[in-house]
Amino acid sequence: MVFDSIETASRDDLRAVQDERLRATVRNAYENVEYYREVFDEAGLTPGDIESVEDLSKLPFTTKEDFRDNYPTGMFAVDMDDVIRIHASSGTTGKPKVVGYTRDDLDVWSKAVARCLVAAGVGPDDVVQNAYGYGLFTGGLGLHQGIEEIGATVIPIGGGNTQRQVEMLADLGSDVITCTPSYALYLAEVAEDMGIDVRDLPLRVIIFGAEPCTEPMRAEIEARLDVTGIDIYGLSEIVGPGVSVECEEAQDGLHIWEDYFYPELIDPETGELVEEGEEGELVLTTLAKDALPVLRYRTGDLTTLNYDTCDCGRTAVRMDNVTGRADDLIIVRGVNFYPSEVESVILEFDEVAPHYRIDLRRENNLDELEVTVELEEGFDGSTDDLEARIHERLVNVLSFKPDVLNLVEYGGIGRTEVGKIKRVFDHREQ
Repeated sequence: MVFDSIETASRDDLRAVQDERLRATVRNAYENVEYYREVFDEAGLTPGDIESVEDLSKLPFTTKEDFRDNYPTGMFAVDMDDVIRIHASSGTTGKPKVVGYTRDDLDVWSKAVARCLVAAGVGPDDVVQNAYGYGLFTGGLGLHQGIEEIGATVIPIGGGNTQRQVEMLADLGSDVITCTPSYALYLAEVAEDMGIDVRDLPLRVIIFGAEPCTEPMRAEIEARLDVTGIDIYGLSEIVGPGVSVECEEAQDGLHIWEDYFYPELIDPETGELVEEGEEGELVLTTLAKDALPVLRYRTGDLTTLNYDTCDCGRTAVRMDNVTGRADDLIIVRGVNFYPSEVESVILEFDEVAPHYRIDLRRENNLDELEVTVELEEGFDGSTDDLEARIHERLVNVLSFKPDVLNLVEYGGIGRTEVGKIKRVFDHREQ
């Protein structure tokens, strides 16, 4: 079942929609956003030079620094009188990225999220407990309006207050919960402490996003909660949650709603387009936003694209689960790796819980890597043996072993009830 017939349109029909909407988006950006007008002029381009998505490569990229340089509303293409909602990123690494929406923008967003929900197997008869944070973060209200769009019942509980979350799951018989993957596991822990087995509840689907989720982490979530785990993707600068989602039928990549968001993949080092099937950094162009048109935005997220028709019948291109961010790359003594690679190794071991942290330090001008791993509850084996096996596996995957590997008792690593969990702590510049 699909929410919108465009989800199964032919590639030719989809391309016609994309090209028409791109031309309108480019005109809007050029005529109403000083930043983009300067970009076009510096490149010697006019809106008429961008007639189809194949012409996008003529344009330079938009980056998060461009948003911050034009803080707060310099990227807006409409007057504030036409903006009916403002959201913003967390701003943990500097000025937040402020994003605005017209009424039509909110309608597009609602429909994009509605497509995601239907693809995830959610219908109008379901009760959806929305445990994403409300407020400036796009997650809570973004999911909320999509849930209402399909006519399902929404419980706007927001993030945190985990004991009450568990009580609501039990008392109201929620069919679906939306939250981050790390919070899903924390929810299962709290429920167990309360004497409630989540697997005995009606809950059948969890829609998780806002953090990368490896396949071992997904398997852990599905086993602990006895649910189908569906990955949803989005980012504030483009719209919020709803850019893409896995379908319940295949769970084989996330369908990007290409009539709203046009995807490209580039080599993060050279900026050149990569060949189909190769991994690259995801670049997105909005095709249906009025207040904040965005051209060739570098997301920093690494993935691949698959244009084959999915088993579910949708023709929308599928992006692979994000393996990491180009700017999350960790370099230690000349060796490059991503946190997700460490997570994948850790979750191979039944003796450890799915919680870890990475600390990077510099001693005597040399980088040092410390990995802390939490033991599974009730572990009674040999920590020396387990440490040796984890060390060996990390060496095989990362090509070198951490300087320090700590095994701590269950519960020894802090949990996050609200917002995204932090796994990597870089102390090298302190």
